[in-house]
Amino acid sequence: MGLMQKAIETYDYMQRYVGIEREGKETLAPIGHIIARASIEITLDAEGKFIQARAVDQKIIIPVTEESSGRTSAPAAHALDEQLGYLIDPYSDKAKLFLEELREWMVSEYTSPKLRAVYLYVENGSIRNDLENAGLLKTDDTGSTKNEKELVCWRVLGLGENSGPVWRDPKLIDAYSKYYLERNAGKEKRLCMLTGEYTMQAQQHLKGVVSLNGNAKIISSNDHANFTYRGRFKEPEEACTVGYLASQKAHNALKWLVANDGVFSGTRTFLCWNPRGQAIPRATNPLIKRSEVKYEPSEYNEQLRQVLFSYKAQLPQSDEVIVAAFDAATTGRLAVTYYNELQASDFLDMLAYWDETCCWYDNRWGVSSPALLTIISCAFGTQHGDEGKIEADDKIIAQHMQRLLACRVDRSPFPQDILMALIRKADNLQVFSRKNRDQMLFTCCAVIRKYRIDLFKEEIYMALEPTRRDRSYQFGRLLAVLEKIEADTYDKSETRETNAIRLQSVFVRRPGYAAKIIMDQLKNGYYPRLKPGQRVFYDRLIGEIMEQLSQFPGEEYNKSLSETYLPGYYLQKNALYTKKELSDSNEEENEDEV
Repeated sequence: MGLMQKAIETYDYMQRYVGIEREGKETLAPIGHIIARASIEITLDAEGKFIQARAVDQKIIIPVTEESSGRTSAPAAHALDEQLGYLIDPYSDKAKLFLEELREWMVSEYTSPKLRAVYLYVENGSIRNDLENAGLLKTDDTGSTKNEKELVCWRVLGLGENSGPVWRDPKLIDAYSKYYLERNAGKEKRLCMLTGEYTMQAQQHLKGVVSLNGNAKIISSNDHANFTYRGRFKEPEEACTVGYLASQKAHNALKWLVANDGVFSGTRTFLCWNPRGQAIPRATNPLIKRSEVKYEPSEYNEQLRQVLFSYKAQLPQSDEVIVAAFDAATTGRLAVTYYNELQASDFLDMLAYWDETCCWYDNRWGVSSPALLTIISCAFGTQHGDEGKIEADDKIIAQHMQRLLACRVDRSPFPQDILMALIRKADNLQVFSRKNRDQMLFTCCAVIRKYRIDLFKEEIYMALEPTRRDRSYQFGRLLAVLEKIEADTYDKSETRETNAIRLQSVFVRRPGYAAKIIMDQLKNGYYPRLKPGQRVFYDRLIGEIMEQLSQFPGEEYNKSLSETYLPGYYLQKNALYTKKELSDSNEEENEDEV
């Protein structure tokens, strides 16, 4: 099956939510209706007499025709709630269209007293004066209406139990759905390629599945000049025919899902859902949210298993998860850039595997997995100002977010170009603020760990491995030690960079050469400032690292480093600062005892 069939299936399963307003949630639109934002509410009595008007800002359910739901520049009137431009001048072509559409519904068997009240009021032509008196009509120097695109909704009083807003009247909503289907029942029936049934064909399809791309459509054939279907088919119906009911269900379901559960990254929208409405985790975020609880590696894996078990307990194995991505290359076309159907258990296993392999230890949060957006921002973004966030361009985010999403969901190897982009940024830490350095190193180490597992089945542990047979890893340790030696001589107010950080990019390309320069500077300028115990400690640690490096051939000593130098640097630095914190704590306790 495909996206539209799964959307129809979702609509059928979610019938209990159709037309029901829920706080903080988009409403699932009934057949023949859309969700629109109203700006003006006009209250009338049962005879269409004006009572009051007020400014509002709320999303409501409005009845529409096929033509009006997809209108752009060509006028086409909605059936009840409408823009000011269709109401303020009863003699205009737009107002005539509106009154004709409303009258046809009003005289049918699916009528309501509310329709008559609205019809009489608009036909009377007093709306302009009423809105001017209420201060709701905005005009320019020529007298033209500036807010003619604001949507007007209606409230009708004096009808007993039936009084109230028209958009919250379930009987009226249901009446329009039946009325519109019956009105068009005589149209030619064709094979619906979504349901396999012969039914009334949809002439136009809803726009605005993604609110960011309000005029973009998934299905459209109104371009008769630029080979949308010409050259292969004579008529658009030969390419694809979709039934009206199927189109309404599919598009309204997708709009509802995107509004409530869509993830917007750059220009692209990502959607992940279960057709039966079961809660599932977002594929772009880690399964375990960061909290005050700091997980050690063994605790993290256990917590990950518990979260996975919790989701699986709610989702039967037979259930499916749908993953899709949308983007609009033009204002009128919405593309489905990614689509996948998975068994719910497989989907959850894929997410858990990613989080288990793409994770690292952070001093603030313990072990966690970076969000996909964080990976992209660190790889391709820039820091704004001295202390600003690292942010990437929207188009770059959109492109690479989909790649990482597919990698996570399909369990494919981590993209090497994204890894290399991350490493290039991490090779020059001095351009980032201290806070961003921590984020950069954490993200880079997590990605390196995943990349090595995917490609070489080699695990980099999140605890320091002093005897690890990896030249780059050991040089990374050495860089951390050289940085810490100089930092120990600084005052707390010192902000300048250490020689190790300033020469980091050189160190990566020619580690032996750069290490000698840094060590000479330390011996001449900084070693004398250290306490004797510190000098002994660092000399012994450097000796241990050099002993590990001596096991590799001499001709490799000064070759450029691989990405594994970063985990070695991170873990050694973390170990050094942990020891420093423990030492300072012990000194304070001894002072208290004295």
